[in-house]
Amino acid sequence: MKKVIATVCICMLICMTVSAEGYQVNAQSTKQAGMGHVGAAMKLGAESMHFNPAGLGFIENQVEISAGVTGIFTDLKYRPIGGDTKLKANNDPSTPMYVYAGFKIYDNLSAGISLNNPYGSAINWGKNWAGAGLVQDISLKAFSIQPTVSYRFLDRVSVGAGLMIMFGDFSLSRALVPAGKLEGLKVLENYVPGVTDFANKYKDTPAASATLSGNTTVKVGYNIGVMFDITKQFTVGISYRSRVDMHVPEGNAELNYVNELEYKAMAEKVNPILQSMGQDGITVPPLDKGTFDASLPLPSNLNIGLTYKANEKWLVSGEVQFVGWGAYDVLKIAFTEEVLAGGYNIDATKNYKNSRIYRLGTQFNATSRFDFRLGTYFDQSPVKEEYLNPETPSMNKWGITTGCTFRPLPNLGIDFAFTYVTGFGRNGSYTDDLSGAVFSGHYNATAYMPAIGLSYYFK
Repeated sequence: MKKVIATVCICMLICMTVSAEGYQVNAQSTKQAGMGHVGAAMKLGAESMHFNPAGLGFIENQVEISAGVTGIFTDLKYRPIGGDTKLKANNDPSTPMYVYAGFKIYDNLSAGISLNNPYGSAINWGKNWAGAGLVQDISLKAFSIQPTVSYRFLDRVSVGAGLMIMFGDFSLSRALVPAGKLEGLKVLENYVPGVTDFANKYKDTPAASATLSGNTTVKVGYNIGVMFDITKQFTVGISYRSRVDMHVPEGNAELNYVNELEYKAMAEKVNPILQSMGQDGITVPPLDKGTFDASLPLPSNLNIGLTYKANEKWLVSGEVQFVGWGAYDVLKIAFTEEVLAGGYNIDATKNYKNSRIYRLGTQFNATSRFDFRLGTYFDQSPVKEEYLNPETPSMNKWGITTGCTFRPLPNLGIDFAFTYVTGFGRNGSYTDDLSGAVFSGHYNATAYMPAIGLSYYFK
């Protein structure tokens, strides 16, 4: 039972990392989504609070407000190594959002506040798939509130800083007794009449599953940056978002049986026989009798960008984003004694590697009412081959983006963007550190991200 319990909780927290990395959400601005999500070296007004808080120092209006939402539609596939049958995850769309409000206090001093979803996604593989013992479905939402202040020196240099106040929630389901897991009990038919019919009943259906959920405590990080106009045409920007260690102090679990009374009655009959043969029993761990405590880091991000403004209508911006995934080297889980006595705490090695994202985008102001945008980016995976599994179906990704802004009024903008992301298919064989079980497969993914936003300013 140690192995079952540990695997449940490891899967749960790995899935949170999936949403932060494998689907690290690039949806903090509809405008910038159309440009490959560049922004470290761009003067974005209120929206600079996320990309580079120093950019807020160049705000042109007394008040700027923007808000938007993105729909993330994923197409995630799995097939066994050497097999032809593909399984497609049945994912519900994710809808990360953002709200920014920026204020010019003095000519060279600005402040603002923002709310967005820097992490969040969902994966649903189904109840009876081959990897149901690792994960059935997961969902994560993480929010960041950021009060920000920025000061501009000599019209050419600006610095900014903000506090990232972060919180969130998650849920995960996995099969504790996957479909077909009880087939081995048929050898006990001579000792326990009816056990064959019992095993056949759960040949294609998990006999028991667990849904784990929890809320994180509020954690605080910081976002700092500097922006410098080298000339009238070239601007350089550097921003740094700190690592934040998220903490789940009291995660809860709900157990779901197809027929709890039948399962427990059969367990009372077969467990003494199995144990006399030196095998584990089929008792489901009492995860719903207590809580667990767990922590994991959300990585730091260093962005370095350069913008070239060719003229009043056209600009190009590029940047490199360094993601500090090397911080995720081990996963630690501690159980409360209400569940089981000591000996069940987990220290699971992960050894992620730091990764980079390369971004390039361009914007063309066609008329006083229309702006058009194009962009692209390449996102490296930090997950090593030996850790690739259905909870973290991570791979290198390439994104192509486009967008536009329409201004029906001089101070009102309606933003549209679309991002297409394709993964570079990847094989992986995951060995559970606790049970020694190996789960292999080929994973591939694509995503479609339409976005809409509104922006309004007061002179």
